[in-house]
Amino acid sequence: MAKVKYDGVVEAVHFKPDGQLDWLRVYLRQDAAFSDRILLSRQAFIAQLKSGKHFMLGERIQNLGGMFNVTKPVHLLERDHNPVIVVGDSQASQDDLTGVPII
Repeated sequence: MAKVKYDGVVEAVHFKPDGQLDWLRVYLRQDAAFSDRILLSRQAFIAQLKSGKHFMLGERIQNLGGMFNVTKPVHLLERDHNPVIVVGDSQASQDDLTGVPII
């Protein structure tokens, strides 16, 4: 089995009415296993990214516990001294998680 090169998987997100990310539904890697679904606030997720954790967009493969179909990496950018969460190579000026299911 190949070594997993990410620390978490973003499964779904929720945005505030003003378009800013409110919270995310993620799975966090804990050694060789992954957690159940966890809700992280935007600030908690930014703290995870700033600490060097690597996240991918994806979804859990049914009946295979810790296996995921992952697509794109999630990055943290700084725009005018404000953190911006983006997917892939996006250079957006506000949170842009294109391709993630919105709840």
